Amino acid sequence: MEEEEPSQMKRAMIDASAGAISGGISRTVTSPLDVIKIRFQVQLEPTSSWSLIRKDSSTTSKYTGIIQASKDIFREEGIRGFWRGNVPALLMVMPYTAIQFTVLHKLKTLASGSSKTENHINLSPYLSYMSGALAGCAATLGSYPFDLLRTILASQGEPKVYPNMRSAFIDIIQTRGFQGLYAGLSPTLVEIIPYAGLQFGTYDTFKRWTMAWNRGQYANTATEDSLSSFQLFLCGLASGTCAKLVCHPLDVVKKRFQIEGLQRHPRYGARVEHRAYRNMFDALKRILKAEGWAGLYKGIVPSTVKAAPASAVTFVAYELTSDWLESLLT
Repeated sequence: MEEEEPSQMKRAMIDASAGAISGGISRTVTSPLDVIKIRFQVQLEPTSSWSLIRKDSSTTSKYTGIIQASKDIFREEGIRGFWRGNVPALLMVMPYTAIQFTVLHKLKTLASGSSKTENHINLSPYLSYMSGALAGCAATLGSYPFDLLRTILASQGEPKVYPNMRSAFIDIIQTRGFQGLYAGLSPTLVEIIPYAGLQFGTYDTFKRWTMAWNRGQYANTATEDSLSSFQLFLCGLASGTCAKLVCHPLDVVKKRFQIEGLQRHPRYGARVEHRAYRNMFDALKRILKAEGWAGLYKGIVPSTVKAAPASAVTFVAYELTSDWLESLLT
């Protein structure tokens, strides 16, 4: 038992460090798409296509398409506008991915009876999904206030309502109290369970399928049980797409709760009033009634375009960084 402790500590350090690095790289690379996604999600006004269906062109939203939104943000806020909220995003995502991969590895070790990563691929799909879901919950609880601050800063345009993270933090504490830092936590946890479960579960499934394909193509070679960076990228791309398409409506609800009652410049449309939604189900019902099914999928294009490469970059960066750190510490 005493001999296992240093190994367990080293493994935890590798997982936490690789997770933090991979999360930071992924978040910075995909920040522009995340900003665009959030701008769509916090719009109360229906998109132009839904307005035409309702014959109510007076309620057209500021952002109507990903290209138009990109042009508007660049014209009004410059290139820096696409990385608005990236500091709290990094402060959120680095501990998030560090906790997530550390807890995930520990759960898989307990489930498989082995601390070796190569043995974790043989876990049943159910255990892979459950491990991913539990790891996502743990990571969310540990990093949520930064997620909230990221959403608030990324959702504002010019002129800024909050010049920096500190001013947003102070305003939340003054208007909502400490519990305001966890506004939207319930729908976030409801979202993260299927999202993280699908993301990690399908990633393991795609890896198993790819390894089986390799065995058929490269039998009796060193390649058959190892995956290239490109293959890992494709597995991450597929898993991120599946997870995002299923869970996007819950992400929209989460964003609405996060900005509820906070200031918003009129140029960017109506703000979500304080206590606009009684609970998550009430929010889903009200969004559906006022904005239609399209309202539950606002930002789905930039969200999916962002989620797929973000997941892919995270997994590839994690695997490569983990292998590199392991070689350094052995």
